[in-house]
Amino acid sequence: MNDEAGSTERFISGFDYPMFVVTTAADGGRVRAGCLVGFTTQCGIDPFRFLVCLSKKNRTYRVAASASYLAVHVLSPDQQDLATLFGSETGDETDKFARCEWRSGPDGVPLLARCPRVLVGEVLDRRELGDHIGVLLAPAETHVGSGAGPLMFSGLPAIDPGHPA
Repeated sequence: MNDEAGSTERFISGFDYPMFVVTTAADGGRVRAGCLVGFTTQCGIDPFRFLVCLSKKNRTYRVAASASYLAVHVLSPDQQDLATLFGSETGDETDKFARCEWRSGPDGVPLLARCPRVLVGEVLDRRELGDHIGVLLAPAETHVGSGAGPLMFSGLPAIDPGHPA
């Protein structure tokens, strides 16, 4: 099959994915990281499994490589400021957690105070998926304080990424 320039972009044109902030910690919670993520999916029913894909170019991927847990935060449409913080800043230069409220979860994983819908997942497996790493999660904790719909890709403000994708 011949892939002409731009055909993959045209294929995904109009797709609209929910956006999440994924946080993690290593070294007993002393090293924290988080980023805006659009590549996620439920990938099991019984048992429930969730897949998060992290870009190999960002700090969250490097911290998650040795982490036991990831927290997947559902952003609501009115949380564009959190999307901007975790999508436009790099943890290599900025302590994102100094700029938002959070509490410590299992193994020190940061849980964002303003996100009432969170899945804390135990890392079961990591798989290379091109320029991303897929992290397979089993739920360890879920918090569902609001049924607000998720912030979708189409609802994001213009964000200059902290790292290229």
